Amino acid sequence: MTDSSFALAEALVDRLRRAGVTEAVVAPGSRNAPAAMALWAAAEAGALRLHTRIDERTAGFLALGLTKTGARAAVLTTSGTAVANLHPAVLEAAHAGVGLVVVSADRPARLRGTGANQTTDQVGIFGPLVPSYDVATVAELAAVPAPADSVVHVNLQLDTPLVPDAPRAMVPAHNHRDTSRSGASGQGPSRGTPLPQGPRTVVVAGDDAGPPARQLAEAAGWPLLAEPSSGARTGDHALRTYRLLLATDLGARIERVVVFGRPTLSRPVTRLLERADVEVLVAPGRGVWPVRPEGSHPVEAPAWAGAGPDDPAWLDAWRTADRELGRRVDRLLAEQPALTPYDVAAATHAALPAGGLLVAGASSPIRDLDIMVRPPAVGTRRKVIANRGLAGIDGTISTAVGAALGRRASARSLALMGDLTFLHDQTALVLGPEEPRPDLTIVVPNDDGGAIFSMLEQGAPAHAASFERLFGTPHGHDLASLCAAARVPHLRVTSRPELEQALASPNGGIEVIEAAVGRADRRELDRRIRALATNEEDGAMVQCWPPTTRRPSTDRG
Repeated sequence: MTDSSFALAEALVDRLRRAGVTEAVVAPGSRNAPAAMALWAAAEAGALRLHTRIDERTAGFLALGLTKTGARAAVLTTSGTAVANLHPAVLEAAHAGVGLVVVSADRPARLRGTGANQTTDQVGIFGPLVPSYDVATVAELAAVPAPADSVVHVNLQLDTPLVPDAPRAMVPAHNHRDTSRSGASGQGPSRGTPLPQGPRTVVVAGDDAGPPARQLAEAAGWPLLAEPSSGARTGDHALRTYRLLLATDLGARIERVVVFGRPTLSRPVTRLLERADVEVLVAPGRGVWPVRPEGSHPVEAPAWAGAGPDDPAWLDAWRTADRELGRRVDRLLAEQPALTPYDVAAATHAALPAGGLLVAGASSPIRDLDIMVRPPAVGTRRKVIANRGLAGIDGTISTAVGAALGRRASARSLALMGDLTFLHDQTALVLGPEEPRPDLTIVVPNDDGGAIFSMLEQGAPAHAASFERLFGTPHGHDLASLCAAARVPHLRVTSRPELEQALASPNGGIEVIEAAVGRADRRELDRRIRALATNEEDGAMVQCWPPTTRRPSTDRG
């Protein structure tokens, strides 16, 4: 027996508020009307902030972005394919360990399997990774647990009538909540597993690793290999060019790795974690499948056991090589005749003040940031986030809009994404006149296709005949016209000075800066950058490790 749709909808709003939900994203529909109207009433009373989107996939990623920057969001859809369109955002949230609340409207159980319109099996639609609660009564709803660092799916059985005869009374605002989000990733207990002095060690900080990665590296005197979205890429232990240096003799001499977060960005790090001669210790992370390389060992809250820093020569060698290689990379890029994606990444990050927010696309842009961004001083960190749970390019504009709206105290909000990523989520620019709009500058290095594939195996000359059609995928679209249709300001730049000037003069609201770059020589440029780690065109070598320096008793050969 189901409770009335209105009673269930009002109980839903109360349950969400008690779980700390302050943001509600609604996609229009008929079956979800009772819940949508109850959320609207709550927003009118000041109990939460309401967002509406016509595209459920956009709605899901908007809720994800809101939650990733500190708010807690719920997304509501109607029945049928509307629910399935949430799947990409739900999977990303599940793998990244983001506490997202998903609410779907459904027919009463008696109508299932009868051929009723827009009815499918919505219970467990997101698979075994996401707990799903089929709710027909207020009592059943009360038993649904609040989300922590995971996704919760509530499937509401809403019976007719779906719209009241007259508007129902608004619920009064209150701030009560019966749960709280867990602390930031890596905020473990003060007492941890002691790590002894001995093996040559580096700390790898993947996505959402948090400050503990940096704190361990600093306490032990170890190099910090931190991805841009790790939340740990600050201080003088963090290295800019670590990904390139892993191909040198320094990388070959690593004996132990301590892993925080989700390191999925680069193949050199993946190869490091797969090496049989390297001990890999992994701190627990969030998400349904945390990173656990084969042969690695979990370690709770790893902590330095030494009285002082480990071997200073080890850290100094990495720092020296990093500074020298960074200068070479900058010099090579300065010699290029046209604007490159690396220039765009560097200029975008440079425009971000301390306390600012940068949302990075999951394809080439975040990897370009990884090479170009010099770690800032501790205490001046820019918040960099990316969808690295499954590292898809879908929903990136929506995530950025949500992240900017969710981080209300941000000094500035920027997003950096490629042209295919931008086009993939172009409906995110379609906002109604009453919708909350952030101040968000979206920077799009446009090379008319998928540049990242040119740097992978399929970009080799042997596959040139099929490359453009299958992987390069040129689109030929005019981004200015697309932005004009959505009434979003657009500016196209072709040089680094033009880009820097555009970034220095934000107009407010959502705006797009298109940076025209090429990809015809991207593979060769990438090869030349990687080659700088071992040899430059003049034959000079990066001095990575003093030939006569060896660790006594711990050298493994």
